[in-house]
Amino acid sequence: MPSRNRLPVSDLTGPTPAPAFVDLHCHGALGHGFDGADVDGVRAAVDHHHAHGTETMLVSLVSAPVERVARRLGELAEMLPQLPGVAGVHLEGPFLAEGRRGAHDPAALVAPTPEAVERLLEAGRGIVRSVTLAPELPGAREAIDRFVAAGVIVAVGHTEADYDTAAAAFDRGARLLTHAFNAMPGLGHRAPGPVGAALARDHVVLEVIADGVHVHPVVMRALFDAAPDRVALVTDAMSATGLGDGAYRLGGLDVEVRDTRPVIAGTDTLAGSTLTMDRAIASAVAAGVPEAAARAAASTVPARLLS
Repeated sequence: MPSRNRLPVSDLTGPTPAPAFVDLHCHGALGHGFDGADVDGVRAAVDHHHAHGTETMLVSLVSAPVERVARRLGELAEMLPQLPGVAGVHLEGPFLAEGRRGAHDPAALVAPTPEAVERLLEAGRGIVRSVTLAPELPGAREAIDRFVAAGVIVAVGHTEADYDTAAAAFDRGARLLTHAFNAMPGLGHRAPGPVGAALARDHVVLEVIADGVHVHPVVMRALFDAAPDRVALVTDAMSATGLGDGAYRLGGLDVEVRDTRPVIAGTDTLAGSTLTMDRAIASAVAAGVPEAAARAAASTVPARLLS
């Protein structure tokens, strides 16, 4: 049954077919999280997003101990040939700042030591396409160099970094800002922070979660104006996507979904979203983003980053 919030296909495509959607940041759907689901569960989650227009996606893993992430990468390396449309894996951690961890288990967070970086690259056997890290952590500069040399897209996120630290990471080769404005210092008029550093560099793409909750519509529209053709819509969808309110798991944490809004159980901390890409486009358009720009943010902009 079509989602009530899904844009009609004709609204998205117009008279000629529009580019297919690309999601750089997605954790699952239909009760299946990419951190632990078997191949049938991963396929069901991917198919759900495909039914809502996403043709290509990265499967995102939340923070876990390095050896557990490495083991999961090995499992996914075996699964991915069976999963058309999955372009690789996005590691959202475990190299994140504890104070900006959001819905990540604090016990899993570590600094990006050379040993940890090599372990994940080796375990991934080429499927790691992007990694989110906090550039202020010890060893982060060397980790950025190593990931970039391996062809991995480095994203700044879940960070306490100020403008100068984030700018240095982007100048070193990082090319993406993970869910702009969320889990990082804000855009201040004297302290522009990671968002300001990303805006100032034309090679950097800025993710945004367009659910009307993570970023205010006014701010989202301003972001599109400030970084034309450099904003990528992402779902950051977790396992509750497509199911509704209730109790779920995200990595090692309990999550409650209330009115489609996932939070860590017993808190008001957001834990991803229950978005699909068609709804993200509808939300961006409702915020005043031109439809052509919203479509590009869901297709050509992220596709260019992966190319």
